[in-house]
Amino acid sequence: MAKEHQFDISAKLDFQELKNAIVQAQKECTNRYDFKGIEKKIKFNETAKNISINSASDNKVDAIYDILIAKLNKRGIPINSLDEAKQEDSSGGNRKYTYALIDSIQKDDAKTIQSEIKKLKLKVKSVNQGDEIRVTGKNLDDLQDVMKHLKSLDLKSPLVFDNFR
Repeated sequence: MAKEHQFDISAKLDFQELKNAIVQAQKECTNRYDFKGIEKKIKFNETAKNISINSASDNKVDAIYDILIAKLNKRGIPINSLDEAKQEDSSGGNRKYTYALIDSIQKDDAKTIQSEIKKLKLKVKSVNQGDEIRVTGKNLDDLQDVMKHLKSLDLKSPLVFDNFR
C-alpha cells in the first residue's frame, strides 16, 4: 500500500528573525552618513503586528524602508509580508509610515490557492484548516509541482511550505 505524503501551506512569520532584521536595519541607519543628525526610528509592535518608520522626510522614510527590506530578505522573511497601512505627519515636522504584517493566509488567497491546485489536475487533495492549507497526495513529484506552481502565483499572502513528509 502506497504511503500518503503531505505538506502544509501557511504564512507564518519568524518573529525572532523579524526582530533581528529590524535591529540590523537600525544599526545601519545609525552608521550611515546621510542619516546623521536627523530622527530615524524603526518600531515593531508585536501585539498590533505592525512596523512604523519615523524620519524627517518621505525620501528618508523610503531609504529606511529599503534598508529594512534588504535586511528582511537576507533573513529569509518574505517581502510581501509587509503591507503599507498608512502615512501621516508626526511631531516635529517628521513623517511616519506604518506597515501591517501579514502572517496568515487571507480568505481570498486561500480560495485562489485551492482553485489553482484543482486546475493543475494532479492527484492531490487540499483541505483548508483555518490558518493553513494541507495538501496530500501519493506522488512526491505531484506535491513538488504544486509547490512550484504556487510559488509562481502573485498572491498578497507570503507562502511558507511546512511539514513536507
